[in-house]
Amino acid sequence: MNEYVQKYEHIKFDLDKMREAVEQLIKIRPFERDAEKGLLKSNAICLNYDEKELDEWFGGNVRGKYWTKPDSSFEEMEREPYIDESRYTLFNAKLNDTYLKHVYETLSEHFAIGRCRIIKMPPRTTLSWHRDPEKRIHVSIKTNYGSRMFIEDTGFHIPADGHVYITDNTKYHTAINGGEEDRIHLVATLLNS
Repeated sequence: MNEYVQKYEHIKFDLDKMREAVEQLIKIRPFERDAEKGLLKSNAICLNYDEKELDEWFGGNVRGKYWTKPDSSFEEMEREPYIDESRYTLFNAKLNDTYLKHVYETLSEHFAIGRCRIIKMPPRTTLSWHRDPEKRIHVSIKTNYGSRMFIEDTGFHIPADGHVYITDNTKYHTAINGGEEDRIHLVATLLNS
């Protein structure tokens, strides 16, 4: 696609089965809302976990380590503690009867992955301008024309076509959902990247 996003041609998932599996997941473990503000408390649900984690769904610190330039000084600042992604080796057994198990196993056969999450981005929202320690795998499950990712100076749309896309999140990037419905992606950390 471009220097920051690569389409991995060797895997194609059944999008209808992925959407059905996400519906099953949300029935088992819904995205949490902040009761006072009506906002999402967490926009990510982990499919795998570290055996030392107390919360198998949210993987401790949901975001993990990242860097940002948050103010007019343009100085880079480190945020959140480091997460050893390689320790996320246990697939949540409550999802064994869903298509997500097949997706996770297939990704694990092709890549060394860390946390594997279903991430929901509500309408008319954006992430901060930041960079991560590793590249990411994206499989778009639900998207719209206004959902875009920008890495450095390049913007693009990840289609919901069942394919795997590898994004270079070690560069500064953001994601926006400028549409009027949720954007849902499966996002996995690509280890050794």
